[in-house]
Amino acid sequence: MATTTESGRVPVPRDRENDYTREAADARREFVEQRSGTSLEHVSSYSFDPGVLTGNVEQFVGVAQVPIGLAGPLLVNGEHAQGEFYVPLATAEGTLVASYNRGMRLLYEAGGVTTTIMDDRMQRAPAFLFESAREARTFGEWLRDNFADIKAAAETTTRSGKLIEIEQYTAGRMVYTRFDYTTGDAAGQNLTGKATAAACAWIAGQRPEIDHFFLESNFATDKKSSQVNMLHTRGKRVIAEATIPNELFERVMRSNTDLMYRARQVSNLGGFMSGVNNNGAHSANGITAMFIATGQDAANVAESSAALIYAERRENGDYYYSVTIPSLIVATYGGGTGLATQRECLEMLGCYGKGNVRKFTEIVAATVLCGELSLGSAIVAEEWVEAHDLYGRNRP
Repeated sequence: MATTTESGRVPVPRDRENDYTREAADARREFVEQRSGTSLEHVSSYSFDPGVLTGNVEQFVGVAQVPIGLAGPLLVNGEHAQGEFYVPLATAEGTLVASYNRGMRLLYEAGGVTTTIMDDRMQRAPAFLFESAREARTFGEWLRDNFADIKAAAETTTRSGKLIEIEQYTAGRMVYTRFDYTTGDAAGQNLTGKATAAACAWIAGQRPEIDHFFLESNFATDKKSSQVNMLHTRGKRVIAEATIPNELFERVMRSNTDLMYRARQVSNLGGFMSGVNNNGAHSANGITAMFIATGQDAANVAESSAALIYAERRENGDYYYSVTIPSLIVATYGGGTGLATQRECLEMLGCYGKGNVRKFTEIVAATVLCGELSLGSAIVAEEWVEAHDLYGRNRP
């Protein structure tokens, strides 16, 4: 039952003994129905035990049901993902699944998408303050000389996290750092926070001249896209590439490689003029849809959707196209990946659980490439608006 505080505020009801039960969720639903006058018939329809949600959500009341479409087959020639995959995309945007599906058909007939993971690291970025810049410089030298001890202190908190580097950037009397870790099959933001807190505590005990330190200085740019992460990687740095004959563009996409390349030049200049962090078309669409379907932290799309597109029109008319995703933050273990529907979607790809994060990374990157080529072709063929009008309308 809801209670009223002395200030008159009526908080959401909670069961302090066990808040993860159907009864607790029902009490909250009845509470909000009474206060809003709205029936929550569909929000309250779910198939799992609320007891599994500890660590995933607070004050659970129900679910948001997002339609899941299936695109594929996606043919991947990766180092970890090899073969055909049918990709679940959770979205309410009409034409999105159809567009990715069309791109997958094009790349399938071209022989598939080649994927390569270039780097893997997750950060926490503490800042250390000193009396003067000279003390900051001395600390930076000490930090490099004592990396092994700092690494040992950080790794006392984790079995899967490994500290691989401490980057340094100085400004005024401050040393901004980026503690870079590999994090196994977890996305790793919580892991790196805990490990870096232990490392900073050890550092502070060794260096009494530190005026103050902040565990996070905003230099990791968590949940924000940034130039530093596009250059230095956050999460996985992965490249998807393919070479497509002109004949396939003409037959499957009703466009051609000459127009595709000219449009790419226009898009590059438009992106440069507008200052975007992505010279592609819509990588956030496919990434968001896959993130929702598979239990990723959807807010990480802010970083993960950054992309670098490169294209060439070869002398024989073939079209080489690549997408580099420098900050793809994904997991196949922990977080929301173990929830009922999300686990099923990961299992559909053969990616649930430990040892599968690199495979999943390559599937996401290959999917993005297919979506970029499909939308690019639709724009060139002047089918983009027509397709949305035919298939993307859900109104009377």
